[in-house]
Amino acid sequence: GKSSLDARLPGGGWPTASLIEVLLDDTGLGEVQLFLPALVESQRGTGHGETPWLVWIAPPHEPYAPALAQQGIELGRLLIVRPVSATEALWAAEQALASGVCAAVFLWLKGTDDRWLRRLKLAAEAGGALGVLFRPERHRFEASPASLRLAVSRGENEIRLDLLKVQGGRPGPVDLGGP
Repeated sequence: GKSSLDARLPGGGWPTASLIEVLLDDTGLGEVQLFLPALVESQRGTGHGETPWLVWIAPPHEPYAPALAQQGIELGRLLIVRPVSATEALWAAEQALASGVCAAVFLWLKGTDDRWLRRLKLAAEAGGALGVLFRPERHRFEASPASLRLAVSRGENEIRLDLLKVQGGRPGPVDLGGP
């Protein structure tokens, strides 16, 4: 949905069947907005069978259903999971990603280890889902198997986005001011 960002990503948009890691200095910066056009498009599916599921695991804020519906999200196929522990959240994400019935799985975590990140990446590849892991910015300098890593922070008048790792693309800051 942002031409300046799409131009920097291989294939002109978010990679599918892969793990994206989004590092945040705070939640509620509009990080979900970055993915809304892709979520709407992914729910259109292939025209064969049911609309795929969108799964949000441990979101830090209650999703505002009217706004999501207005953007085109089919709410009947949006599942919110509220696990009691990080281990349960990771397990739920791995199962949803590998299921083959989810278009996208969003997971909010304070932190995890490299072993779990590899498991999530493999599950996304196996199930053909877009996996998005939101973690605190402090993990920026840790190694990650994610295909794409980006940092989102609050700028003076808008959010700032830095591509930290882009397989087949160009890392660096992205100007989100354009359409």
